[in-house]
Amino acid sequence: MRRIFARRVVPLLIAGLWPLALVAEPELTASDTRLVYTNTAPSWLRAVGKLQVPGHKYQDGRRAHHREDCSATLVAQPASTRADTIITAWHCLEFYTDLSKPITFTLLPGSEQHVGSEAYRLADGGGMHADWAILRLTQAIPAHQVTAMGIHPDRANPGLPITMAGYSRDNGTGNKGEHLSFDPACAITRQAKGSSDSNCRAHKGSSGGAVVQITQKGQARMAGVISQGNGVGLSTFVPVDGFRNAINQHLR
Repeated sequence: MRRIFARRVVPLLIAGLWPLALVAEPELTASDTRLVYTNTAPSWLRAVGKLQVPGHKYQDGRRAHHREDCSATLVAQPASTRADTIITAWHCLEFYTDLSKPITFTLLPGSEQHVGSEAYRLADGGGMHADWAILRLTQAIPAHQVTAMGIHPDRANPGLPITMAGYSRDNGTGNKGEHLSFDPACAITRQAKGSSDSNCRAHKGSSGGAVVQITQKGQARMAGVISQGNGVGLSTFVPVDGFRNAINQHLR
């Protein structure tokens, strides 16, 4: 696949989108506006974790082990003292068939404050047309360790900036998935019922990560889940408004 050179602006014509798990790594340039999480970054970023999903793929007619490295977000009702629910993308679980092998979720991996749990699927959209999934952690995470993120009460306001965050596996800012990276002030460029586009930068590995908007009261709220994109200036996300009923059914 050819390398892609692009500016941050969205092109007038887009031939197609690739799932972030499959997208070719673009040429890294000085236009990369992502930042790496540090202790001085917004504290709500701590709720975005790394998701590892064991699975199987068929290659050359043979069944082979496969691990999907994605991102997910710890969510809870406002003022909850603990959280055991995470949101990710459906395609991160597409090849997960052996329930004896656990899905693992880790917050702040590689740091002294890291915390993690196994997880199992509660509900999902069933395909790329509804690329979302809700999972339950087997061990709840106390708020004094990591504060879970609340869900946006409405649809994200296209007139306000958004942030995309996840464990991108590019060789630059994402450091092959070792760094939590985030694009702090990008914009929604297209809004539809089932999916929306933005000019955020996100690479493979950030699938399932958080799309966040700050409310008028200064609260960070999850407005969507990263689905797919081209890795340079076009990222598609699934708004939480499209699966709010499922969230409300399982969130606690």
